[in-house]
Amino acid sequence: MNKKEMIIAPSVLAADFCNMAAAVKIIESTACEWIHLDIMDGKFVPAITFGHQMVKSIRGITDLTLDVHLMVDSPENQLDFFADAGADYITIHYESSTHLHRHIQRIGELGIKAGISIIPSTPVDAVKELLPYVDQVLVMTVNPGYGGQQLIPECVEKIRRLAEIRNGYDYKYLIAADGGVNRLTAPSVRKAGLDVAVSGSSFFGAENPAEEVLMLKGLI
Repeated sequence: MNKKEMIIAPSVLAADFCNMAAAVKIIESTACEWIHLDIMDGKFVPAITFGHQMVKSIRGITDLTLDVHLMVDSPENQLDFFADAGADYITIHYESSTHLHRHIQRIGELGIKAGISIIPSTPVDAVKELLPYVDQVLVMTVNPGYGGQQLIPECVEKIRRLAEIRNGYDYKYLIAADGGVNRLTAPSVRKAGLDVAVSGSSFFGAENPAEEVLMLKGLI
């Protein structure tokens, strides 16, 4: 896979939920290509965020790629809802369910790109058998459930390992990272082979989000 400019996917988890339309406009005013939507059920992770209706509402006001990250137990029960809501990618967790190959197949049958995610304590080799079938691998670089955490440095090696496997087998998946990616940590994940950087508090907390995106991409 030829290395392209890193995709930036702001997570609306860090946005003002009372003014989501304005948050989307801010994203669209920058060089961002994706919007990341963290779906939390209060079981797989402690927090609860929002469901498919929010995704549907956001789909109605933007053409940006919607990257839906299901941090939920039994995600297979939610796939049709988020596909109908307009998701472009649906990522499920290795740790959240059995029969993952079946669920990834189902996402594809729905016409959606499929992703698999791993938490910091899960090794890359745990999902090696799934890598030929996914469009994205999301490395959680913090323990999931809360925004504003610091990137766990050891997780950068997972990005590097995934890039090695992809190159060795000519797989096509994108490598994404979620958690603690900011202008200080972006150079290390870019160097490791990251394709998609999820940015929450560093994007929405920036004085100049457009400049922050260019910094994350390494363009300034």
